[in-house]
Amino acid sequence: MIVLDCGLTEELKWGVPCYMFQQANILLIHVFKDYCALLFFKGALLNDAHGILVQQTKNVQAGRQVRFTNTRQIVKMKAALKAYIYEAIEVEKAGLKVKLKKTTAFIMPEEFQNKLAKNPALKTAFNSLTPGRQRGYLLHFAAPKQSKTRVSRVEKCVQRILRGKGLNDP
Repeated sequence: MIVLDCGLTEELKWGVPCYMFQQANILLIHVFKDYCALLFFKGALLNDAHGILVQQTKNVQAGRQVRFTNTRQIVKMKAALKAYIYEAIEVEKAGLKVKLKKTTAFIMPEEFQNKLAKNPALKTAFNSLTPGRQRGYLLHFAAPKQSKTRVSRVEKCVQRILRGKGLNDP
């Protein structure tokens, strides 16, 4: 009700309630095991006056969450939440964009570089992926500490990349 009171429309996207202003995604509700959250799509652009915005992981560039573990917190924060929602609407009206890191700023593990050098079709397919899909693979490949694990991850993903699929695409 707090979100709808701010003039946003509600749709179901990605299996969760998503709230929009003039067809632009403003925020959605996330439900996790230990908490629920309002996720602001352009939360990185908001002035976090109350210090309540959380960056989910170090790799999330734009979105920020406000997390709750009980309904009393939501009721207590009603005014602040509305202020954040109205600010998010203003960010959208102003056409502001989050400046995202380029894919080239992400680490490309040597194991994947070697595979691309040996397989031109793979290189072409990888370069044809959207920047977000490329970043997903690069983060996945770079995460393990051991080279053999990185090699294994690359090998497991070659066919997906060749089919133009992202790491988490069906």
